[in-house]
Amino acid sequence: MSEANQKGCPEWRVMLHGFVDGELDSVHAAQFEDHLATCAHRRAEMERVRAVKEIIDQEGVKWQPPEALRSQVLSMLSFEETAAASSLPLPRRVPIWRRALDFIRQWSFVPSLAVLAASAFLFANVPSQTLLLQDQIMASHVRSMMADHLTDVLTSDQHTVKPWFNGKIDFSPPVSDLTKDGFPLVGGRVDYIGDRAVAALVYRRHGHVINLFIWPAASATQTTTVHDGYNMTQWSDGGLVFWAISDVAAGDLGEFESFFRAAARA
Repeated sequence: MSEANQKGCPEWRVMLHGFVDGELDSVHAAQFEDHLATCAHRRAEMERVRAVKEIIDQEGVKWQPPEALRSQVLSMLSFEETAAASSLPLPRRVPIWRRALDFIRQWSFVPSLAVLAASAFLFANVPSQTLLLQDQIMASHVRSMMADHLTDVLTSDQHTVKPWFNGKIDFSPPVSDLTKDGFPLVGGRVDYIGDRAVAALVYRRHGHVINLFIWPAASATQTTTVHDGYNMTQWSDGGLVFWAISDVAAGDLGEFESFFRAAARA
């Protein structure tokens, strides 16, 4: 290869992926074909790129994101739009879809490899089902306060809240007023988490809101965690799973769990 061709190759390398993907106009495509006739190195690279493209296009090779990830993206988009409209700060954690898009933009000059790289990036960074669920719970908790939709039924009377759920969800959640324990019941609402309608009971603790999400599920290991600054605790009982979330201290949320479980079994 001549010295002139070696110096000119970087420009042709950028054009190579556009040529393979059929994205060059007729003039540049003809120029690139002329260059291929004199550059064995670029011809070999083109064959490698085409081989990768053929592998990617095979049935069963393309990675399909799970439905839960799609639901999470939609949930976070809705949350961020509401936050932007309300001029409120967004969670510190950067959603995976945004990181993926930034990554793809950085590789957009090599379309064929960008597909492979983005797929590998997403596959390696797909969050667990538990993390996706925690994201949805956090988004619902924050959204309920931002959109002034904390309750559908506003009352501390547990005998009013419990029957209110009849016909709105396909199970009967336990409802208890824990005012004597320092956690007064505010009311309840129907929410949507994990691709299903769930019950949300709302409690307060010294001015802080506690959202308790309930839905039918198999028994799960009790979990206590901090998620983007919110304390969360999960437990199972009677064929139902419970997720409590709040910005109260972890000790207060632990007490809430203990009082609620005791009242539900009484």
